[in-house]
Amino acid sequence: MTEVLFRENAYTREAEGTVLAHTPEGGIVLDGSIFYAQGGGQPGDNGALYWDGQTLKIATTVKGEGDAIVLVPAEPAPLPPVGTELRQALDWERRYRHMRVHTALHLLSVVIPLPVTGGSIGAEKGRLDFNMPETLADKEAVQATLQDLIDRDLAVTERWISDAELAANPGLVKTMSVKPPMGQGRVRLVRIGSETEQIDLQPCGGTHVATTGEIGRIRIGKVEKKGAQNRRVNLHLEG
Repeated sequence: MTEVLFRENAYTREAEGTVLAHTPEGGIVLDGSIFYAQGGGQPGDNGALYWDGQTLKIATTVKGEGDAIVLVPAEPAPLPPVGTELRQALDWERRYRHMRVHTALHLLSVVIPLPVTGGSIGAEKGRLDFNMPETLADKEAVQATLQDLIDRDLAVTERWISDAELAANPGLVKTMSVKPPMGQGRVRLVRIGSETEQIDLQPCGGTHVATTGEIGRIRIGKVEKKGAQNRRVNLHLEG
């Protein structure tokens, strides 16, 4: 089992770790990972491992068997042996941009209150697909409303509920194409705003900024038709 360090603190850039296992495909499993494993539309983190004067570049991170998080080397190279104590370091700039985009997309789902049918997160932009038969009437108004929420510098926090509580409150799930991770007994909710002035609350296992002000300036890009009922809304970071 890999301890999910990125969930304890998404701002941890470096940490010590111990190699627990190698996968048949050449991946590395650590006892604790600051690297986010690809899922929920968010890419896996990249970075590097350092030990005994050696460096191994990590291209991406994926989910393995059970609770394992697998770090995938950028190219074939000798792996740190099982039991090796090492230092893991993120490509922080890329991860932080993912955090900004991911949080912005949560707010986009507030500004456009329609069922979400898909989504994707990148370092420069992200997108949400909506069950939206008609196109946006005023893209500029959507952008202005979204930017206003961002500029309010709202707190982004988390809390946990049981699987049973989520099942009893299906309205919390906005994304039709990605089901929240259940089966562990509890589900993580990400809240934007306060309990008394809540802007958004939804299940999510990804990484987010601590306040919406960190997102910065955004721009709503193309709104693309994707089938009879679906439209894709692209969001760009402007810096």
